[in-house]
Amino acid sequence: MKKSLFLYALILAILMNIYTYMFLSKEVTFEQDRYKKVTTKLKDSLNSLKNKLADANYFSLANNENAQNYFESSNSGKIIQYEKLIPVVTEKLLDYNSNPKGNPYVGQDQIGTNKFIINKVRILNHRWIIADFSDGEIWGEVFLKYFVNADDTISFEVNQSLLYQK
Repeated sequence: MKKSLFLYALILAILMNIYTYMFLSKEVTFEQDRYKKVTTKLKDSLNSLKNKLADANYFSLANNENAQNYFESSNSGKIIQYEKLIPVVTEKLLDYNSNPKGNPYVGQDQIGTNKFIINKVRILNHRWIIADFSDGEIWGEVFLKYFVNADDTISFEVNQSLLYQK
């Protein structure tokens, strides 16, 4: 009886070891396959996001070589670095928000008690800017021309402005 009990225990232990080995080996291959699928999916979505970002940044001075070359071959003979120009132009335009009647380059007169200020600025190329403005209730967009003058000042000109309905 003791012999048969030990025999049954040995057979049960061997079966448990085989089951455990098979389960763990299948689990490892399952996890590896899942890891490969998730990694592939993440790489695809990352590439998709990179493509969307490239499309979104197509119209920007930082990605437009023709506009960058304009500043390198300007008539005055000095080279303007566009990396330094972008924050300067943006800051100069946003400085006009401190005007008591609102930013004069939104292309709209003050409607209510609040003044129009520019919230976001996007420099499209060596000549054009698009900006978003609001007074807290009414929103709009403005299309501007900008010029870098010979004395390194920056001037702006409103080309077109629009307001969205409430």
